[in-house]
Amino acid sequence: MFTGLVAELGTVQKLAQQGNSYHLTVAAQKVMQNLKIGDSVAVNGACLTVVRLGDADFTADVMPETVRLTNIGALHAGDRVNLERTLRLCDGLDGHIVSGHVEGLGVIANRRPEGIAMVVTITTPPELLKYIIKKGSIAIDGISLTVTEVTETSFSVSLIPHTAKETTLGFKDVGDSVNLETDIIGKYVERMLSFNGSNKKAEAALDKNTLFENGFM
Repeated sequence: MFTGLVAELGTVQKLAQQGNSYHLTVAAQKVMQNLKIGDSVAVNGACLTVVRLGDADFTADVMPETVRLTNIGALHAGDRVNLERTLRLCDGLDGHIVSGHVEGLGVIANRRPEGIAMVVTITTPPELLKYIIKKGSIAIDGISLTVTEVTETSFSVSLIPHTAKETTLGFKDVGDSVNLETDIIGKYVERMLSFNGSNKKAEAALDKNTLFENGFM
């Protein structure tokens, strides 16, 4: 589990392809502290398992499903990536609950300044957009952000200067792809409300009684 608070920008050292899979090597500093083989690291929001450690880098296997759903397969040596270690029980939950399971890609459609902030608009597949709500949480390249606007084809977020400086969204431009993970709570609510006790599709509407019966109230 992650929070979407990026620890540092790592640098891709090598992306070696083997069939439909890859070995990704990333140079880093902060996330290397006490990192062990078998630990998980979120790379641009995708949870990867460390399989090899160097003095100042780590290597992770990237399976075909991850290649299909993320922008990791398009990385090149020298590219910067967002890195985050897993959440510890003693850590504060300053972002939101992020699983590191990227659901698909969005594309940056617009960037515009607004005061000290940068507003970024991202076009999004409809199967993901239905889970995105105004003032809800979204993970973009593993960054925990608050949605400011939602349209029929896109959503927008507002970046403070610190986020723009310390993450990939500070230098990605119009046309670039980003990994998306929607709020996990909304997906669980939808799943539970689509079934009744005998695993048949529920006829009940989303009201207070339905939420109470499914343990949300």
